[in-house]
Amino acid sequence: MIWTENRENAYCEITPAILALKEQWEKKNYIDPRLYREYNVKRGLRDEDGRGVLTGLTRVAEIQSYHVVDSPEGEHITPADGILYYRGIDCRELVRGSAQRGRFAFEEAAYLLLFGELPTEEQLKDFCIQLASYRTLPTNFFRDVIMKTPPKDLMNTMQRGILTLFCYDDKPNDTGLENVLRQCLQLTANMPVLAIYAYQAWRYNNGESLFIHVPQPNLSTAENFLRLLREDRGYSELEARTLDVALVLHADHGGGNNSTFTNHVVTSSGTDTYSAIAAAMASLKGPRHGGANSKVMEMMDNIKEHIRDWADEDCVRHYLTRLLDKEAFDGSGLIYGLGHAVYTRSDPRCEVFRDYVTRLAAEKGRQPELNLYASVERIGKELLMQRRHKDAVSTNIDFYSGFVYEMLGLPMELYTPLFAVARIAGWSAHRMEELSAGGKLIRPRYECVEEHRSYVPLEMR
Repeated sequence: MIWTENRENAYCEITPAILALKEQWEKKNYIDPRLYREYNVKRGLRDEDGRGVLTGLTRVAEIQSYHVVDSPEGEHITPADGILYYRGIDCRELVRGSAQRGRFAFEEAAYLLLFGELPTEEQLKDFCIQLASYRTLPTNFFRDVIMKTPPKDLMNTMQRGILTLFCYDDKPNDTGLENVLRQCLQLTANMPVLAIYAYQAWRYNNGESLFIHVPQPNLSTAENFLRLLREDRGYSELEARTLDVALVLHADHGGGNNSTFTNHVVTSSGTDTYSAIAAAMASLKGPRHGGANSKVMEMMDNIKEHIRDWADEDCVRHYLTRLLDKEAFDGSGLIYGLGHAVYTRSDPRCEVFRDYVTRLAAEKGRQPELNLYASVERIGKELLMQRRHKDAVSTNIDFYSGFVYEMLGLPMELYTPLFAVARIAGWSAHRMEELSAGGKLIRPRYECVEEHRSYVPLEMR
């Protein structure tokens, strides 16, 4: 590296030498896609019919999204309405049960995922008190860790915070279940604080005023999140309950999603809790996993710019056709938020969320935009079913979640961090399950397709 006066720019510069090395890499790193079929590689750990390859067992969560039908020609799958179970309980019932009694549900969902049973009133109260006692970062942590280096991405700032908490732990490498449970509860309590403080530091480094509020022990996770975010610390009942439902619906999604599988893989090595959760965070940050709702928002902003009359369904259909033909938006040919890797006919999380979207849009006076979303959803699914020759396409929860977060006043920079605030409950449950199972190191097989050759002395190359 040749350093210039501007050390930071020199460090980040793509030099001619780097470009030359990239070209050298490209010469020897192409793998013919046909080889994946020849070797029967389960790309993405998926079978040809889209079903995931079975790599483990879990009692934490389950997704049902299709029926397997036996026929003389063999097994084939048929679409079905999706169901998401937390410890065998339909997550929709969890949301309905708490709403009917005026409770916030995320803490109840976290307890269920961790311990396998619904808590009694006394157990839930004690659990909330335990979380509240942990909802405080170490002294000067905000100044010395979060503010130390200007945050460019909140997820990386949160990862750095999680890994630094290792240094404040007297028993960071102890993988006994009681110690891991303590660490997981602390991280569950601190994740929303890390997310909001990282955002406030990001705002400050972008020239905006800095304000830091202290979490209140008597408030739920959703209430504290909104309180810490807003300068006036205010929020409506519907806002807090809508955010709470979003947290419940994102708390887990079976063991096969990318970040949870990452958590299982890293945990299987015997490493510490902070490293395992930071690895899961790194996976979630990827736009193919945790960034889908941001892409929906970008797409919808683009639609709003190019369609003058949002109520004109012919204009919506024309634009979506251009989008699928890779002639609009980002040229990907995708309608973000429609279709899912697992769900076939419906995403149960979206079905639960839809009612809260409607109520929040009414409270915020955003009905015209909600109508546009509904048109894009209905027409987009029609077009996708025609092109893919399918009789069902599910609407992903990400289709509406970004719109909800925007109505709640959440900046897009917080969308994926909020996902982590919810998913830490599931990650914690899966980490403890992996440790308790005493399983082997997860180590899949890769087939090498490089030809064998002889070493050539340097002077003869």
